[in-house]
Amino acid sequence: MPKLLEVFDPAMCCSTGVCGPQVDPKLVHFAADLDWLKSRGLDVRRYNLARQPAEFARNAAVAKLLADAGTAALPALLVDGVLVSQGRYPDRAELAALGGLKPAPQPAEAPAPGGGCGCGGRGARVGVKVHIAAPRSCGGG
Repeated sequence: MPKLLEVFDPAMCCSTGVCGPQVDPKLVHFAADLDWLKSRGLDVRRYNLARQPAEFARNAAVAKLLADAGTAALPALLVDGVLVSQGRYPDRAELAALGGLKPAPQPAEAPAPGGGCGCGGRGARVGVKVHIAAPRSCGGG
């Protein structure tokens, strides 16, 4: 099984791109898929060009890719240092194969309250459900 999956994202307003008023559903699924890989023991590291440009320059394969193809080649994914995908976000089945795992079903989407990353506060769709319990009566009137 591979030890390290590195994701080199294009410039985004936050670390995952799952923020602001118009969230790309592909980014929501991809973020959930990366969390799924982590829960299965894979070391996943994600770099954002806007926030961590030094990581892009430090990695020879990514630096060459950017020099040859520009930012249109992002996102770039490396498994154990080897470039395995560029220019698109792989789905869960592809990521599972790259990680030597059996795929699991995609999570269901539910709206998340608030923004959380400071990119507008209008919320994003993530794979979680929230239950809010009704307040209990104190019994005193």
